[in-house]
Amino acid sequence: MRLSGKVAVITGAAGGIGRAVAQRFVSEGAKVVLSDNDFEGLRSVGEEFEEETCCCIPGDVTQKQHNEQLAKEAIDKFGALDIFVANAGVEGRVSSILDSSEEEFERLMSINVKGPWLGVKSVIPAMLERNGGSIIITSSIAGVMGAPSLAPYSMSKHAVIGLMKSAAKEFGSQNIRVNTVNPGFINTRMMRSIEQGMNPEKPSDAKDAMTQRVPMQRYGEPSDVASLILFLASDESRFITGANYLLDGGSRA
Repeated sequence: MRLSGKVAVITGAAGGIGRAVAQRFVSEGAKVVLSDNDFEGLRSVGEEFEEETCCCIPGDVTQKQHNEQLAKEAIDKFGALDIFVANAGVEGRVSSILDSSEEEFERLMSINVKGPWLGVKSVIPAMLERNGGSIIITSSIAGVMGAPSLAPYSMSKHAVIGLMKSAAKEFGSQNIRVNTVNPGFINTRMMRSIEQGMNPEKPSDAKDAMTQRVPMQRYGEPSDVASLILFLASDESRFITGANYLLDGGSRA
């Protein structure tokens, strides 16, 4: 039970990665507060767990009040807050920079950058009360390289690495660790959307082309990401902070 006695807040919990993280955390002894703006999806995830181990709070991570509510609920229901997984995010529309709209850009930046920033601000006071904690932000392989036709998404995922590194330096002396996970091609709804955007007529061809770019010649699974996030959340990574962790099957080798 690597997370026995720990309490975690997980955003984007109705998606493939968020759901896998919630399942893994609970199986390792954690109590979890789950958030998503997909109310039905979140309810479905919550039904997998006992009420004593899970609390679901639907809402919008771009709102300060919602982030503060997540932290408060962790303390009120479970007595502490040790782990924050800032996983909520969107990919946006596949399009050239020339065809991108200001509205789409602002939406991505609000969800993918403002959301984690508000979340970090909201959970750190509770972690200071516990004399430490672990924050894991979901970035992307697009956060360490360019992504043609997905420029706003790539920009947002670069930005959260700046947030991570800054917070890691600012709060390291208080035993709060901050890291990012940077998934490559993972079998989730997001990748289905990107495949469709890349090749509307035949998305399977887009998937085949992207798979060829991976030395391991396959997509990863949400459980692969969950395993890394579990490690970073646990005390096994107690001297690790300020780092990006790629899960890309060797794409950046």
